[in-house]
Amino acid sequence: MDETPPGYSRGLDLAGATGQLRVAVIGAGYWGPNLARNFTASPDWELAGIVDLDQPRAAKLAAAQGRVPVFRSIDELLDLVDVDAVAIATPAHTHHGIALTALKAGKHVLVEKPLADSRIKGLEMVEEAEERELVLMADHTYCYTPAVLKIRELIADGSLGDILFIDSVRINLGLVQPDVDVFWDLAPHDLSILDFILPGGLQPVEVAAHGADPLGTGHACIGHLTFALPNDAMAHVHVNWLSPTKIRQLVVGGSRRTLVWDDLNPQQRLSIYDRGVSLDRQSRSAADKKASAISYRLGDTWSPALPEHEALGQMVAEFASSIWQQRPARTSGAAGLRVLSVLEAVSSSLEADGRSSAVIGNEVQLEGTR
Repeated sequence: MDETPPGYSRGLDLAGATGQLRVAVIGAGYWGPNLARNFTASPDWELAGIVDLDQPRAAKLAAAQGRVPVFRSIDELLDLVDVDAVAIATPAHTHHGIALTALKAGKHVLVEKPLADSRIKGLEMVEEAEERELVLMADHTYCYTPAVLKIRELIADGSLGDILFIDSVRINLGLVQPDVDVFWDLAPHDLSILDFILPGGLQPVEVAAHGADPLGTGHACIGHLTFALPNDAMAHVHVNWLSPTKIRQLVVGGSRRTLVWDDLNPQQRLSIYDRGVSLDRQSRSAADKKASAISYRLGDTWSPALPEHEALGQMVAEFASSIWQQRPARTSGAAGLRVLSVLEAVSSSLEADGRSSAVIGNEVQLEGTR
C-alpha cells in the first residue's frame, strides 16, 4: 500500500535528514540565473534542469551550472525528468499557466514576484496547491535579507512600540516596462516587505493611488500609494522609474522608537532612533487626546549588527524546509495573493483618478459606489 503523502515524491525524506530535492528553473533570462546559482550552491537541492524557449540562452546558463539538461517547455521537462519542484522566473502573465501545469503534475512551485498578473489567477494557483497539499511559495526575496528579518523581529518584540507610520521609497532611473506600470513593477517589493513585517500581514481595507506618466508611455512612471494601518496609522509607498538618484529606504515610525532601513548603505543598513513625539497614552478618548500635552523625546541612535548572508540562499533553504516539514512557506502563495489584492486595488484607484478602492473577496469596489 502506498502511504506517500499526497503531492510528495515517493522516496522523499520528509524529515530532511538525507538526500536532496530536485528542482528545475523555468526561465533563463534576468532572474533565472540567480535562482539556478543558489539552487546549485544549496546542500538541500539538486538543479535538474533549465527550461527556456531560447535554447542557446538556456544552454549557456546550464553550462555555468554544471551542464544540467535543458528543455524547451515545462511539458518536455515533466515528460523526461523526475523533479520535486519547479522555480518559475518568467513574465508575470505566464506564471498562472506554468504553475498550474506543475501543480497538477504533483510538483511544488516557487514563483517570482508578482505571483500572477491578476488576483483571480493567483487565487486559482493557491487553491490548486492547497487541494493537492503542495507548497506554493512566492519568491519575495527581500523578506529573507538580514535587514528585513531584523525589522520583523523588532516589530514583533515591541521594540518600536505601536506603529504610527510607514514610509517606503523605491526610486531610480529604471527600465520603463512595456506591459506594466511602475506600481506592478516596483511596488511588489515594498508590499511583500510590509506583508512580512506587519503582524497579521498586509490587509488594508482600502487603498488610494496616484500616478503620473510625463513621458507619455501609456503607463504610470511615477506613483504614490497610501493606505491605513491599524490604530489610525498610515503607510505610504513611493515608486518611480524616472529619478536620476537611486533610493531604497523604509522608515517605520513607532511610539517608542523609529527605524530607518537604507538598503544602499552597506555600512549601516539599519538605524534605530530613540527619539520622536510622545503623547500621554493614558488618555484614550478623542477629547482627552486633543487636550493631552505633546512632548518630544531626544534619545540615542544605534545600529544593530546584521549577519552576512545572501537572501536568495535563505529563500531556497526555506523552500526546501517547507516541503520537508509539509507546511506553508514563510512567503507563501497566500502572501503573494495579499500583494496581488493590493495591486489590483491600486489599478482600480488609478482608473478612478485616485479615489480610494477596497478589495472585498475577488471584487474591487470604488469609494462612493459601495
